[in-house]
Amino acid sequence: MTPWAGYRGLSLVAASAGLLVLASLILLEAVEPPDAEVATSKLVLDRDGRLLRAFTLADGRWRLPVRLDEVDPRFLAMLLAFEDRRFYAHRGVDARALVRAAAQLISQGRRVSGGSTLSMQLVRLLQGHSTRSPGGKLDQILKALALERRLDKAAILTAYLALAPYGGNIEGVRAAAWAWFGKEPRHLTPAQAALLVALPQSPEARRPDRDPDAARRARDRVLDRALAAGVIDAQEAVAARREPIPNVRRPLPLLAPHVAQRAVAEQPERSVHRLSLDGVLQARLETLAAEHAAALGERGSVALLVADHRSGEVLARVGSVDLFDTGRSGFIDMTRAVRSPGSTLKPLIYGLAFELGLAHPESLIEDRPAGFAGYVPSNFDREFQGTVTVHGPPCRHRGGWFRSHWRRRSC
Repeated sequence: MTPWAGYRGLSLVAASAGLLVLASLILLEAVEPPDAEVATSKLVLDRDGRLLRAFTLADGRWRLPVRLDEVDPRFLAMLLAFEDRRFYAHRGVDARALVRAAAQLISQGRRVSGGSTLSMQLVRLLQGHSTRSPGGKLDQILKALALERRLDKAAILTAYLALAPYGGNIEGVRAAAWAWFGKEPRHLTPAQAALLVALPQSPEARRPDRDPDAARRARDRVLDRALAAGVIDAQEAVAARREPIPNVRRPLPLLAPHVAQRAVAEQPERSVHRLSLDGVLQARLETLAAEHAAALGERGSVALLVADHRSGEVLARVGSVDLFDTGRSGFIDMTRAVRSPGSTLKPLIYGLAFELGLAHPESLIEDRPAGFAGYVPSNFDREFQGTVTVHGPPCRHRGGWFRSHWRRRSC
């Protein structure tokens, strides 16, 4: 073969390679990434931003909005150390991780480690279908590359944190932190952070309330990786392994349910509603109301409203003791229900009478039946006391209508 023929062959190979690269680039440009806009639960917050109540999506899932600065930094470090160490270096696909995973699969005959990046996992979550087949994996890779061209790393990580599955109808790290630990994700311990890193890999098989041993093993593997990566030290790792696994799923906050529901109904287009309520005070008064309602029998209820007399802002509002207690008609917001004022006006009427000189505490009044154009009011106990003094216990505590004949005489 002449030198010219050799050069010609090399030129053909180079041209073919160039055409292949060009075709690949054109193919990548033609690939559309999945829509990364994630629908989230509507939130109702108190005056300081504390969560009062969240609402499920239309399909019943809990998926709370979350920002990166609302998550414990060590959780993020554990997540990257365990799932995608080169997250900030690759463009959606980690070639080294894919080669390693393929080599392990061939040499050991089973899947030892995954090669999917967080960007690839996000594509799978957004599309909602399996990517285990060769065609599915190729589609996932192409769309992960396309996704990285459209979004920055912070947006990709944020979307993943909102969509990651945590068992049942729980999605996203914020909903998971509330469901398994009863707290916001910024306050996680190392053990809690490690568990929330581990669960999305097998959210049903590792559910703490169903298989705590599987959850513990998965959590401890994350802790081992975090220790090796320098995210935690040896002392923290030992303490974290001793921390118990939660064995029950907690309900998400349900404070001020009546006013929260009304706020969402009045402005359904808003995703976050902030109220003037004080969440800490609201929780304390709801507990107090429930304790007092227990002494009223199965049908009695309690309502409370606390306002700042200087500004008029409502700081706490307890509409009933239990929204879901049908026996107590808990679905009724008694702070807004129209009803007879009862004895509420009595101090004002008596005060006006004292101010005008029509009565004093020892004045005698008549507590007797009376009719007004067909309306015959009665006392709460359906009884009448006859002649009583203004300051006497029957007058101070009875809740009915008093037909008062002021008498200018002392007792």
